[in-house]
Amino acid sequence: MNRSLACLLALLIATWPVTAADAPVRKPNILILLADDLGYADVGFQGCKDIPTPNIDSIAKNGVRFTNGYDSGPYCSPTRAGLMTGRYQQRFGHEFNPGAGPNIGLPVTETTLADRLKQAGYVTGLVGKWHLGSADKFHPQRRGFQEYFGFLGGAHAYLPERKMGGAILRGTTPVEEQEYLTDAFGREAVAFIDRHQKEPFFLYLAFNAVHTPMQAAEKYLKRFDHISDPQRRTYAAMHSAMDDAIGAVLAKLHETGLEENTLIFFFSDNGGPTMKGTTINGARNDPLRGSKRQTLEGGIRVPFVVQWKGKLPAGKIFDEPIIQLDIVPTVLAAAEADAKDAKLDGVNLLPYLEGKQANGPHDTLYWRFGDQMAIRRGGWKLVRYGSNTTLAASEMTPKLYNLAKDIGESNDLSTQEPDRAKELQAAWDKWNAELAKPLWGAGGKKEKE
Repeated sequence: MNRSLACLLALLIATWPVTAADAPVRKPNILILLADDLGYADVGFQGCKDIPTPNIDSIAKNGVRFTNGYDSGPYCSPTRAGLMTGRYQQRFGHEFNPGAGPNIGLPVTETTLADRLKQAGYVTGLVGKWHLGSADKFHPQRRGFQEYFGFLGGAHAYLPERKMGGAILRGTTPVEEQEYLTDAFGREAVAFIDRHQKEPFFLYLAFNAVHTPMQAAEKYLKRFDHISDPQRRTYAAMHSAMDDAIGAVLAKLHETGLEENTLIFFFSDNGGPTMKGTTINGARNDPLRGSKRQTLEGGIRVPFVVQWKGKLPAGKIFDEPIIQLDIVPTVLAAAEADAKDAKLDGVNLLPYLEGKQANGPHDTLYWRFGDQMAIRRGGWKLVRYGSNTTLAASEMTPKLYNLAKDIGESNDLSTQEPDRAKELQAAWDKWNAELAKPLWGAGGKKEKE
């Protein structure tokens, strides 16, 4: 080919119009919004009347609401361990909240969602509560997150003048945060999206709202002068701050043109803490029975929604049971990321939500929390529960409930349906035999070998 012809060919290639089909397809952004100790009844899409949650509700309006959305544990850290791995956390001994210690945290043998997405070309960031170990080797930036702003423990003060919960960190550097903490987390999440709007990102925004301590900024308290109960009023104010922060994040996605290319999950890490009918933070779990730290529905069934505009149907209600473990395989499928070695317990929900796959994603779901246990198969649930992880002899006999007819778990059918109870117990026993011994006890202290 002579030089003139080569130059002409290069010019034609350079000026040839690029169509949408020719343009590279950008992988979807991933946004996980996690509330802390949120009551089942305390969002508008679940029927809440006294606390407006317009921004959280918009995710349900524009996406899919799960009426049977579960966590794999009834309190904070175990749920997060399952979320980050897509595996039942009892498989690797992360059954209880960790205390302090050099070897107490999400085992480094486990690969996190952030690890996998980082390898797939995503920029990864965590804003908020970690609660998966405070030693250096468990730090978020050693577990796949390139950027981090938040605190490492299980709780933190919200008001800058209050001191509780250790340092707020940017990466590994302590900072003096002057804003109300929920506002600061919203600010940092918006800034992360702004910085990385040109590349696929994974943002895990893990609020500590509405976990104790009960502290609200005055500007939020003023919204709820009509609520006479001071505890409920503070809870409402803290919840409203979280909804505002979520609204700011959603607005940034819209502003940057990323709204339709972002897969968003919102859920709570467990039910509201309403043990023995006395709420710890003001939460309500109606119509469910039970509380955080229990395997009754009030401890493990949570508000749960997903949105992916243009990909998933808007306003859809999905009644089949799902669990937070499903987020990892769903996200990896959306990101076209490799998960062949993952040994996941979760299921990719996309075919079910898109109507390409009939039936439900799970035949059976399982729980173990010390002596407490539960198994759900179809509408039936066998559960052993109490107020502690170690149960008295009188509490060790499981109860059988038909959740399809008795969502409040008020009518024990174990004597009327003994064969069904035995079948579920046998299935749970088989699953339980696969699990590891807890790496530390319920008090966060490392177990003796």
